[in-house]
Amino acid sequence: MDYVTAAVPHPRSEGDGPARAGRRSLAVALTSGALGAAVALLATRQRWSEGIATVAGDPFPLSAKGSDVTGVPAALAIVGLAALVAVFAVRRTGRFAVSALLALSGAGIAAAALLGATDSSALDDKATQASGGTSSAVHAFDHTAWPYVAAVGGALILLAGLLALLYGRRWPAMSGRYERNGTARPRRSPVVDPDRPEDIWKALDRGEDPTGA
Repeated sequence: MDYVTAAVPHPRSEGDGPARAGRRSLAVALTSGALGAAVALLATRQRWSEGIATVAGDPFPLSAKGSDVTGVPAALAIVGLAALVAVFAVRRTGRFAVSALLALSGAGIAAAALLGATDSSALDDKATQASGGTSSAVHAFDHTAWPYVAAVGGALILLAGLLALLYGRRWPAMSGRYERNGTARPRRSPVVDPDRPEDIWKALDRGEDPTGA
């Protein structure tokens, strides 16, 4: 009689779930943080608002880029990108502080972008410059969708910061092979068992004397 042996699944260890969640959150945080910083920087270089001013009795079209409206999103995008990298260089309390900075950078980008979406002060300043210092109002004011794109970039950075706060303790850190003074820690040579030929051959391949002489 033939017996069919059923495959018994191996039980999952208790650490598999947290480890998998840590790897998944790390991948999402890196992707969203880097993408958010790139989106925010790109959006600040685009046209956020436009309008028409009257200069010497003639209509004069004006436009303002995001960097003309506010410099906060671009500055915080750089801070957030630096914080995203620094998360892996620190541990424990330092990692928590850097993660909080990352989240605050994203929130600041989103808030500044949304406030700048309806700001006409940059166009008013350009209208004054175009009229030779005479105050000139801008009419037919309109804004583009780029401020909201910058806000989305800030939201992605905020997501990366929140993930770092929640799961950062499970993420790897930079190698501790180097001491704080910059000197490398000496590596221990593997113990060579003279009764094992494979250990002797490996020691010879490393350029070591297997006899210990």
